[in-house]
Amino acid sequence: MSKSAQLFRMATDEHICPFGLKSKDLLEREGYTVDDQLLTSREQTDEFKKQHSVETTPQTFIDNKRIGGYDDLRDYFNKPQAAQEGTTYTPVIAIFSVSFLLSVAFSFASDNSLLSMQTAELFVALTMAVLAIQKLQDLFSFTNSFITYDLVAMKVVRYAYVYPFLEAFVGIGMIAGLPAYIIAPISLFIGGVGAVSVIKAVYIDKRELKCACVGGDSNVPLGFISLTENLFMIAAGIWMFVR
Repeated sequence: MSKSAQLFRMATDEHICPFGLKSKDLLEREGYTVDDQLLTSREQTDEFKKQHSVETTPQTFIDNKRIGGYDDLRDYFNKPQAAQEGTTYTPVIAIFSVSFLLSVAFSFASDNSLLSMQTAELFVALTMAVLAIQKLQDLFSFTNSFITYDLVAMKVVRYAYVYPFLEAFVGIGMIAGLPAYIIAPISLFIGGVGAVSVIKAVYIDKRELKCACVGGDSNVPLGFISLTENLFMIAAGIWMFVR
């Protein structure tokens, strides 16, 4: 016997509810035939919510029983909640992984080698550039988080606004092959200050903070990952001087 469900979701010329589409997709993946009822105007949507005494759409009905919205539907099928809650390392893992794969791809395209010193240099440079982009997307939020633990930014707030540009400059400079005396001191300075700041905030003062490394609105905890990022910059600065 086929399973069926009735879904009421908002789909107007101005707005298509993403959770309505996700509810429809989830129902179909669970083997349900969906009676897809579109609420095509704000007035129709408001009337539906009033009629069923609900505050939001979409709303799913199975066997004439109201299940609820998208989160309720996931609960009904014993699915974990889709939204991220609490701390997460996902943004950092994504950035590091893609940067590494790009560095391997560039190395292979240039000299047919998968892993080489060039791969390592590209990985550090690309990672720094992408992390700088993350910070520059919302400089205001980044600075609000960064000045709570960086030792220089706590004293000179404007340094927090300059930091992402310095990070981007080092990453781009490494890829462009700029002279070491131009970019290595910057890499050593921001990496050194950053490493000391993280060690003091996390391992000495025992503070639980969010890391601004992927932007100010992230839920990445300050700690080992941020320290690793700063150690990469220190290592890159030293390598540029000695190679």
